[in-house]
Amino acid sequence: MNVTLLLTAIAIVGIVLLITALRVPPIFALLVGTFFLGLTTIGAGATPGAVTGGFGEVMAEIGLLVSFGVIMGSLITKTGALQGLIEALMRTFGAKRLPYIFTLSLSSIFTSIYSDVVLVLTAPMAKRIAPQLGKRGIALMGGALTAGIEVGLVFVVPGVAALAVAGLLGVPLGEMFVWGIVIGLPTAFLTMFIFNLLAKRALRWSPEKDELAAEIGGFDDSSTGAGGIALHQEGQRDGEHRSEMKPAPVGTLEAESAAVCKLPLPLALAPVVVTLALVAAGALLGTLNVESTFLGFITDPVFAMFLGASSSYLLACRTAPRAEVDKEVAAGLVTCGPILVLSGVSGSLGAVIEQSGLADILSGYFTSSILPPLLLVWVIAAVLHIALGSISISAITAAGILAPIAGSLGVPLVLVALAAGSGALFLPHVSSNFFWMFKEMLGLSTRGTFKTHTVAMSLASVVSLVLILGLGFIL
Repeated sequence: MNVTLLLTAIAIVGIVLLITALRVPPIFALLVGTFFLGLTTIGAGATPGAVTGGFGEVMAEIGLLVSFGVIMGSLITKTGALQGLIEALMRTFGAKRLPYIFTLSLSSIFTSIYSDVVLVLTAPMAKRIAPQLGKRGIALMGGALTAGIEVGLVFVVPGVAALAVAGLLGVPLGEMFVWGIVIGLPTAFLTMFIFNLLAKRALRWSPEKDELAAEIGGFDDSSTGAGGIALHQEGQRDGEHRSEMKPAPVGTLEAESAAVCKLPLPLALAPVVVTLALVAAGALLGTLNVESTFLGFITDPVFAMFLGASSSYLLACRTAPRAEVDKEVAAGLVTCGPILVLSGVSGSLGAVIEQSGLADILSGYFTSSILPPLLLVWVIAAVLHIALGSISISAITAAGILAPIAGSLGVPLVLVALAAGSGALFLPHVSSNFFWMFKEMLGLSTRGTFKTHTVAMSLASVVSLVLILGLGFIL
């Protein structure tokens, strides 16, 4: 085996073991692996420059985008736009169609809101709707929440994982948005359709065994509180990342999520709609080769995200005291910090890999493999997710590893980004904080959580992979 390839394998396995076995925070584990690889391949003189250079390049790509996206999500939550939309959809379509409506709206409109926040806001509504769908109602609504929240996270801009992966791989944000929608919405719908069939035939849902309001003798404190206690993160809101947990009564969180929309619904949703419209328009202008300084400025992703965040701030100030709104902005900045640092360190790892010469070795391996390059990308991200238990970390780490060779795989970069996100959805289990939060918020047993969250997310991973491979024949 090539020495550089062996050292890289040692570095990556070491990162995984540090995070999973020794519970070292991901940022330290990634840096340990990065410095080890740098010192053993490019030397002590070049390693610091590669680490800082890779970090800086990623920050230039995604720093402002992620910050504005998370702030916009926090402020939209403050105005009650998500609750207002779900309530309006319930009145329009009725409960029977709500699983599909939940899935499609969560995977497209509210991707800027962090996954655990969306879960806290929507779980009480899902539980209220479930009895109208029969004895499998909570299973259907659980599958709908999983498919909608997580598909939006990895595919659809301004989902944090989608933004980070696009930045690491150098995918234009407008292109990521367009093709993310093309893959994300069908994935969400087909996942819900297949999950609905499985719920009727194969899952053998048992309310007595799969639904529990509270389990006696809870789990490890690092995952969940005792029975009847929901997970509430101190400072950081992203359910996809390990951080200090603070127990809070379920009733408290449900009360928070019961807030109604405080503005006319079209006005409350305007910041999101305008932002996405501008990003999509920028992609269209690029496709049509339209050159205009003014149009280029207003459709630039940074300006579009800034406009969405600032307009969300103005609307939030109409519904709450300014001091409370400012706290939401501060909380959003605290929340996006870990994502930015992890993305930047993944960029450092990618820069070291590029300078080590491994890019040429991996490029030859990928092109000579009997498996399609996109399938190999999916496998890398899936293995990382199974090991690490975090969708965002898995997708970001996979993108950081693949960034140096992505251009030589013979497929469009946007497909590499989508394949990394698709693989990062595969097989969530007990190593994920979101797994336990999902369990508590929906009142499921561990068995019921596997049947809903794990099955639905794995379905989304496989369905999206098929769609991405199909898209590869077109692009």
